Amino acid sequence: MSEITITGARVIDLRFPTSREHIGSDAVNKDPDYSAAYCILETNSGLEGHGLTFTLGRGTDLVVEALNYLTRYVVNRTLSSLTEDMCAFSRQLTDDSQFRWLGPEKGVIHLATGALVNAVWDLYARAEKKPLWRLLTDLEACQLLKAVDFRYIDDAITPHEACDILTEARNHGQAARLALLEQNGYPAYTTSVGWFGYSEEKIRRLSKEALADGWTHFKLKVGGDAADDLRRGHIVREEIGWTNKLMVDANQKWGVPEAIERTSQLAELKPWWMEEPTNPDDILGHARIRREVPSVRIATGEHCHNRVMFKQFLQADAIDVVQLDSCRVGGVNENLAILLMAAKFKKPVCPHAGGVGLCEYVQHLSMFDFLSVSTTLKNRVIEFVDHLHEHFVTPVHIRNGHYQVPHEPGYSIEIRKESLSRFAYPDGEVWRKK
Repeated sequence: MSEITITGARVIDLRFPTSREHIGSDAVNKDPDYSAAYCILETNSGLEGHGLTFTLGRGTDLVVEALNYLTRYVVNRTLSSLTEDMCAFSRQLTDDSQFRWLGPEKGVIHLATGALVNAVWDLYARAEKKPLWRLLTDLEACQLLKAVDFRYIDDAITPHEACDILTEARNHGQAARLALLEQNGYPAYTTSVGWFGYSEEKIRRLSKEALADGWTHFKLKVGGDAADDLRRGHIVREEIGWTNKLMVDANQKWGVPEAIERTSQLAELKPWWMEEPTNPDDILGHARIRREVPSVRIATGEHCHNRVMFKQFLQADAIDVVQLDSCRVGGVNENLAILLMAAKFKKPVCPHAGGVGLCEYVQHLSMFDFLSVSTTLKNRVIEFVDHLHEHFVTPVHIRNGHYQVPHEPGYSIEIRKESLSRFAYPDGEVWRKK
């Protein structure tokens, strides 16, 4: 068989009308339509690579345009020319001498970068006939580290330190960890019981149902009226008890002084963490909140632009929980850097997955982290929302509040052709009817 060559790329503006039922609603994003800039890489072999970056509706077209621009760096190239040095490939995307002015490594252009990098990894895993977590786990440390850009973060972690982390994990108990993962899955938490727009009756009903389905970790959106937040929190506590874990998420709603006050008030709910209490760029603000409300762990990361921000959050000891996002940063490559830094700074990684495709993505990153980086499940869970999985060819599988190990080749992100047609914006059937 001839070498795999990428012969073309298609980019689709894909939007699901989730705002109609308040799915995904929080104190800041009150009417989200879960959406994606979706990329399909076509090849001479018949294999395809699929990648997306998550958005909330309006503005997806901007990411689509950026993604269309970046595909010029992969079309007519062999897969091996990309995978033999994934860091060099990602730098082609981030270092375009004129386009990088729109970033660099942040915003619309970096969202598009994440989608394209992930599509290449999906194609790579399919070509190797492995799920992504297995592909990453099987790569030798030296090859894996060729995907990590240490520029700007080598004052926090060096390639030598990263190699030591990977080598130690591979040589000590990796087979036993894989057996445990295959048997039990990876622990998860549910966000679907407590969206901001849900009524108290619906929160109570969904909490009961989730508890009956084996969930032990629950998240509630906060950031409204203080009394209402507490009342809604106590409703969840009444249903799940005080031995199960409850997390609260303010979605960047407050300034630092108010965040300190509101986090202190919510401490009576005994939250396992407070998520995004203030602006996601405010590293020193998070550090102050953490110092002044030491009884509540602070979590953030889903809106961190890149590995440099994560580096500074870790260096400043500003967070207790690292919440990486599969495509907010520059895809698999940059998330490898974040996982390695979190391991060095001994911070648990609990990925963000509240959006279309994010659950399918992050299961691979967390399973690789357990097998090959952190080697532990202590204080670690993956977010889960039970929406839109029916649109995926190989959707996540949850049992007793745990992600089950995926075995199909690729990154689990391929969307069914009929869904791509129906939900394409603005000409898909769903949007024409609206």
